[in-house]
Amino acid sequence: MATSQTLLCIHRDPEQLRSLQQNGYELLTATNGSEGLRLFVSRPVDAIVLEYYLGLLDGSVIASEIKRVRPEIPIVMLADSLELPDGALNSVDALVTKSDGNHFLWATVHFVLNVKPAQGKEQKPNPHPPRHQVGARNFVADISGPLPTPPPDPRYSSFTVEEWTHVRDGTFRF
Repeated sequence: MATSQTLLCIHRDPEQLRSLQQNGYELLTATNGSEGLRLFVSRPVDAIVLEYYLGLLDGSVIASEIKRVRPEIPIVMLADSLELPDGALNSVDALVTKSDGNHFLWATVHFVLNVKPAQGKEQKPNPHPPRHQVGARNFVADISGPLPTPPPDPRYSSFTVEEWTHVRDGTFRF
């Protein structure tokens, strides 16, 4: 039997995330950023589900600290809406709004843990320049498959809030 993956869920009401546990994930929960960071440094986790609105330390601050320590750890940000301050998504791998529902949250967590890492392993260096350019981020897009992901180069930052909005509503253009 395969071992279950462990998610650190930093959320004001972690009970709202129990559907992840029902879908086979082990959950470590914290109700604020400080408690979440303490758990993060003391326990091994495979990914983070992080609410943006946490009080004193918002989710973007927590995400930045986590990526500073372990940049490879996937972070899924959970927010009330897509309207977040500039730079709020710089350290996260995916954004889910609460209105998307539990199934979409589970699918996003599954993607960042299983599909995205496998895609990174399959990528081969491209001797040719990228065909598509979005801002300062360059990547080749295959519109027949899953949404493209930036290359695993730390010089490339996450999508902006506007780019995430276009990805989510299906109007992202290359």
